[in-house]
Amino acid sequence: MTDQTMANRAREKAKLALRKAMQRADLEIGRGSFAGRLAATLDARDVDTVLDVGANVGQYAALLRSAGFTGRIISCEPLSGAYAELGQRAAKDPRWTAVNTAVGAEPGEITINVAANSFSSSVRDMTDAHLRAAPGSGYVSSERVPLTTVAELVAEQRVDPTRCLLKIDTQGFEDEVLRGAGGLVGTLAAVQLELSFVELYAGQSLFDELVARMAALGYRIQQLDPGISDRDGRLLQVDGVFVLATDG
Repeated sequence: MTDQTMANRAREKAKLALRKAMQRADLEIGRGSFAGRLAATLDARDVDTVLDVGANVGQYAALLRSAGFTGRIISCEPLSGAYAELGQRAAKDPRWTAVNTAVGAEPGEITINVAANSFSSSVRDMTDAHLRAAPGSGYVSSERVPLTTVAELVAEQRVDPTRCLLKIDTQGFEDEVLRGAGGLVGTLAAVQLELSFVELYAGQSLFDELVARMAALGYRIQQLDPGISDRDGRLLQVDGVFVLATDG
């Protein structure tokens, strides 16, 4: 047996042991991270701005930075508690702007149901399917917040949509955010959506409908990342990144 063969076997043995340990901890390992693949997509598409709708406390922006994205990030978060933390984090980064607003189909004001875990907060009512999958995420209060649209944000922030990723993480309100983008959808370089297979928020658009809508607007799926699952192992939600299908 050659030294190279022995080294390969040792490496595979170590990887198998790591997989087993992560499985016991209910974690996952794969070929490349979601953030790494996303950063590669942004680089390949010459994206220089990310419009982060539904930013919470800035987890997504921090993930982008850790993956090497150095472009501009505009993070929108409507809830006062989450926005306070988001604003502090963004203030340390000169290319990261925090905006205290909800985003939807038209400007104005809207009431958001505040979840116990903050990031499950939504304009829409939470369903039993969500509560079964994520106990302790129920609503504890509500908050009246300002509302804008993607189209207004793009104009105000002077964003070039052809070099922009629109990321929408609004807990079942994705369709309304897309409506507020108007004709920009179809020119945006990439769009990231939360896609649910079952109704987690009352009245939300589901996976098949949103994928068909994006396809009709000229986008194809670039990557999917598993989200939450039910207790019986059923996958309930994924994050989907769409890019303009200019390359077939």
